[in-house]
Parts: sequence; C-alpha cells; structure tokens
Amino acid sequence: MQPIIRALCASTLAVAASVSFAAAPMDGPQSARTGWHPAIQSGYDLLAEETAQLAEHASRYCAAPDEQLRAQLEQHWRDAFMAWQQVRFVDFGPVENNNLAWQFQFWPDPKNLVARKAAYLTKSDQPITADLIEQSGVAVQGFPMLEYLLFDDALSSGENALPAPHSCAVLTTVTKHLASNSKQLSADWQSFKTPYLNTEAYQVSTLKSAMAALEILEERRLAKPMGLRGNGKRNPYITDAWRSGTSLLSVEATLRGLQQHFLPEFLKLLEQKGELQLAKRIQRQFDAALDNYPEADRPMTVLLSDDKAFRTLQGLYVDVSQLATLVNDQAAVALGVVRGFNSSDGD
Repeated sequence: MQPIIRALCASTLAVAASVSFAAAPMDGPQSARTGWHPAIQSGYDLLAEETAQLAEHASRYCAAPDEQLRAQLEQHWRDAFMAWQQVRFVDFGPVENNNLAWQFQFWPDPKNLVARKAAYLTKSDQPITADLIEQSGVAVQGFPMLEYLLFDDALSSGENALPAPHSCAVLTTVTKHLASNSKQLSADWQSFKTPYLNTEAYQVSTLKSAMAALEILEERRLAKPMGLRGNGKRNPYITDAWRSGTSLLSVEATLRGLQQHFLPEFLKLLEQKGELQLAKRIQRQFDAALDNYPEADRPMTVLLSDDKAFRTLQGLYVDVSQLATLVNDQAAVALGVVRGFNSSDGD
C-alpha cells in the first residue's frame, strides 16, 4: 500500500444537514482549543504544501508530457487529496468563506455535474482562464474535477484525453486555483487563532465537526454505497473518488486526520470528566478501525462486487460504526453535548 501522505464535502452543507447539537459548559475548553489550533494548522499547512506541488507537476507534465511525469502527477493528486481528507472534518471558521469546502471537494454529485462541466470545458473553444474557472462554479474548482481529468476512463480513451491542449489548460488552471485556496486557508486559519482561542463556542464547533464527520463517514461514505441504507443495492458510484479507486484510502485518511488533529485533546476532555475508561475505549477503537488497512486499500468496486472481498468492507464498517457510537453517543453524553434530529438516518 502506498503510505497515507508523507506526514502522516462531505461538505459543510452535508454536515449541517446530518447533525444538530446543543452543548453545556465544559471544563478546560481553552486548553483543548490551544491544542486543536496548531494541530489543525499543521493539517492545513500540509494541504498547502501538497497542492502547491500538485500545481507545479501539472505544469511540468503539460509542458513536456511523458509516462513518468504522468505517474508522478497522479501520485501528487493522491497525496494532495489525502491531505484534504485529513482536515475535511473542520467545517467551521475560514473554510466556510466563499464555499471553500465545496471548492475543494464537490460531493455528493448525484447529477454527475463534474463530468458534465468537464465535458463542456474540454470541448469548448473558449480560452481557459482563471476567471473562467472562478465563474464556472464549485464543481469545476477542486479535486473531483482533477480526478476526472486524470482518471476517467471515457475521457482517457477519447480525443480530449490529457495531454490534449484544452484539457491541459483546465488541469493547470484548476490546480493553481486549488493551490491558491489552500495557501489562503492556511494563512486564514493562522489569523483565526485569537478568536478561536478566546471564543468558547468554538469548543462546541470543534466537537460538532468531528462528530458529524464520523457520522457522514459511517452513513454516507460506507453504509449507502454498501447497500445498507436506501434501496439496499450496492453502488460504488455514489462514493467520493471512485474514478481513482481511492474511496477507501480517503476513509483511512479521514480517520488518521481525526486521530492526529482531534483525538488527543478530545481524550483529555474525557479524562477531565473522569471518563478514563471511555477515553481508552475510543483510542482502541480508532486503532481497530485503522487495522482494516492495508486490506481495505482497494477500489470500492472490487470490494462491492465480490462477496468474499465484501467481508473486508463489512469489518471496516462495523469498526467505524462502533467508533461513531462511542464518540457521538457515549462521549457526547459525558461532555454534555446533546444530539438532536439526525437527518441522515433516512433520506
């Protein structure tokens, strides 16, 4: 298995739709935020670094395309996308500005808008400029558009396949847009330090964002494509990153991001409440969920199409579900976080 990035949406609207919370005062909120802020900053810094390298290699590839540069470009996309997955759980603060979360990852995409927009842009005679990408909407501006250009089978077998000039123009312009957004997000989070540390409500916001991310991971990124929700049919094409076969690799990255950027201070809060055993159970359950890898590091289409392989996916789902129960139910009660109506229980 390729390692999950070197240092190691769902979107804001999806999060808001899935969970509502109310919270009582907690002990030591500023100390938790003092730890959370630099942890999240490190994630945003890595995202900025990886997207900058992605933009650089996109330009190199399009200037002098060859197979080696193409393979490197695809790996840089994976590295940058996994860096985003690690901080994807943060759904408040600077990432709310200008629909940034949607700009990084337009998902879910039930109408296949990314493919439709890509088809239009790659076939259009219109010059591809930064202004055009800016005006074309969030479906054009992030990782899913780049994934389509790099990994879509239909595009790759057609006349507009990379390194076709117009497709390369879209590729390089979108990667620069993504790198610019990542750099700005990292800078904005640093500027956000003072209000974050001095505003107790951001304690609840951080807890809410992690809890919602786990719920979306369980319900929308695993249960629905597995056929455990909705019409009961297995469907890999409703996952994110199915074209590149990295849907489950991105699940691992999300879990590792929560483990690295959120969990340490979260466990301290539980210990302050006298919930030492619960804290230990949550820590062990994170490890259990991640123990499914590297076996689960395969395309979702493979794991859904074969009943024997499907058992690997079932094991991952059970571990993530148990983790979500520990964090979103038991820990929520211990910390005074009251969960309201959960719209993801049925749609």
